[in-house]
Amino acid sequence: MGAPAFVVTTEPLELQPIIDLVARRLADAAASAGAVTSFLGTVRNENRGRRVDRLEYEAYEPLAVKSFERIAAEAYERWPDTHVAVHHRVGRLAVGEASVAIAAASPHRADAFAACRYAIERIKQITPIWKHEFFEGGDVWIEGATADPDDEEARGRALQAACA
Repeated sequence: MGAPAFVVTTEPLELQPIIDLVARRLADAAASAGAVTSFLGTVRNENRGRRVDRLEYEAYEPLAVKSFERIAAEAYERWPDTHVAVHHRVGRLAVGEASVAIAAASPHRADAFAACRYAIERIKQITPIWKHEFFEGGDVWIEGATADPDDEEARGRALQAACA
């Protein structure tokens, strides 16, 4: 069967299953994949001048998955025949571990790249996932999604970033 397209998990993320999924969905839609792009977001070792020890992510899973579905639908609307999959990790993540995996398949490479970039921008805007950063000497919650999913101005900013 393969990987589901939209997942929130405590397990380590793997790109290949979602790459295979979007390529297969494109083929099933009778379109040929001219490009499959991917994005793997990882925990960095430094943020705002502080050495990061780890991150802990929390999510409201049902709504997070719905937001991933919405983002994929928005991408499909903007770039027809483009299929997107998103997996996001929650729980405790060490420096270097993957927190988000995105794959996009499209008949055209520009559309696949744009859809992948659009997805990460929209995730940061509308997905109810919260990041708790632990660093030398303390910890802080990083501001998460704050945009109304129906806010066209926010959607426009994500589209502008994707097409920059």
